[in-house]
Amino acid sequence: MSTLRRALGLRLSVWYAAVFTISTVALVLVTYALLASSLAQRDHDIIRATLREYASRYELGGLAALSRAVELEERTGDQERLFVRVLGRGAEATFMRDPQAWGRYAVEDLGNGDSALSETIGHDRRAVLEVASARLVDGTILQVGKTNEIRLALLRRFELIVGVVSILALTIGITGGLVLTRSTVQPIYELIDVVQNIITTGRTDMRVPAPEPQGDAVQQLAAQFNAMLDRITGLLSAMGESLDNVAHDLRTPITRLRAIAGRALESGHPDQQREALADCLEEAERILSMVNTLMDISEAETGVLALRREDVSLRALLGEVVELYEDLAEAKRVAVTLEPGAELTVSGARDRLRQVFANLLDNAIKYTPDSGTVRIAAWRDGDAALVTVTDTGTGIGPEHLPRIWDRLYRADPSRSERGLGLGLSLVKAYVAAHGGTVEAHSAPGHGSTFTVRLPVGSRQ
Repeated sequence: MSTLRRALGLRLSVWYAAVFTISTVALVLVTYALLASSLAQRDHDIIRATLREYASRYELGGLAALSRAVELEERTGDQERLFVRVLGRGAEATFMRDPQAWGRYAVEDLGNGDSALSETIGHDRRAVLEVASARLVDGTILQVGKTNEIRLALLRRFELIVGVVSILALTIGITGGLVLTRSTVQPIYELIDVVQNIITTGRTDMRVPAPEPQGDAVQQLAAQFNAMLDRITGLLSAMGESLDNVAHDLRTPITRLRAIAGRALESGHPDQQREALADCLEEAERILSMVNTLMDISEAETGVLALRREDVSLRALLGEVVELYEDLAEAKRVAVTLEPGAELTVSGARDRLRQVFANLLDNAIKYTPDSGTVRIAAWRDGDAALVTVTDTGTGIGPEHLPRIWDRLYRADPSRSERGLGLGLSLVKAYVAAHGGTVEAHSAPGHGSTFTVRLPVGSRQ
């Protein structure tokens, strides 16, 4: 883990530092190039503008006028002096302003060209004298030049300032990048720690610190991972409870099977052995019914349950279910009523839907005391058919209501009523397989209402 963290953190830090450094250097180089080009263009514009002005003065007033213009410029201009020279027809210098100032430059190598383009004379590697020339009307050549020493001084100052600023920026940027990288990958490290601990210990109660579930992608990943762990923990808890319930429900019939079989073997009487075999068959049927119901629920929830769909008359089907439970209702003195209404047709598997409403009616009768009532109503609501089963029974407490759909869950811890604890789980699974929903509304002492919503339509 330590090696992984160092490798990941180092790679991210190196990449960040490299990108930041390259970007900074590129920005500085581009800025330097633009500044140097701008300063050079400014010097060239000054040279050309001065050349045009002096040429105009020379043509109007001759050499004397040019000399006065140069002296006036030196007295009123800035501290930077310009190179000015006039070459006669024989290439002799008839006018040259302060030649000693340009002694460091090879001005004699300038020649007598008449191009308006700048000419440069090398000096001290980078320092040059840039000169522009123009042929006047009388054949003489006027030259105006300017050194780049001030420009170089400005660029050197820029290099110094930018160098210091760049070093500071790189230092701060790289340091900040290291801190940012560490804070970015830290949730990943914490996620890895939690995964490794779960793998090592098998415990799923550990969580990744995720203070901002709506933060960046890493924080969202941590929040989703915690949600997944919560779901897994809930499933494991439900599975453990289901296994406990299965063990509880299977222990009794298995124990009874062993007792019956043992008594039959001890008695040796054919009639007692025949009766024992009948009791064993009954218990075996109960166990088989539980296993088959669990398999049906699993198939329905996973979408692999085979449904032989057909157009089913819902009101006729409900009538069959009511007729099936008439004897049980009479035995408990519970009045079961099917409310009148219009005919409804749904597309579904008749046997599966019959089992849905049979389970709901069986529960309603089971938990309704003597002289109670159970009412069944069906009507159309838009594109859906609604069926309600309402009883005047004991009701369901709010702490149990959200869990009544869980497999093998019993709201009565004493298990006073005989059953598998799978009826409502099967109802929800079958209704969902038909594309519908089922809801329960109840309160202790006020009975319960179960509402099934199924899509209305022809056979699919």
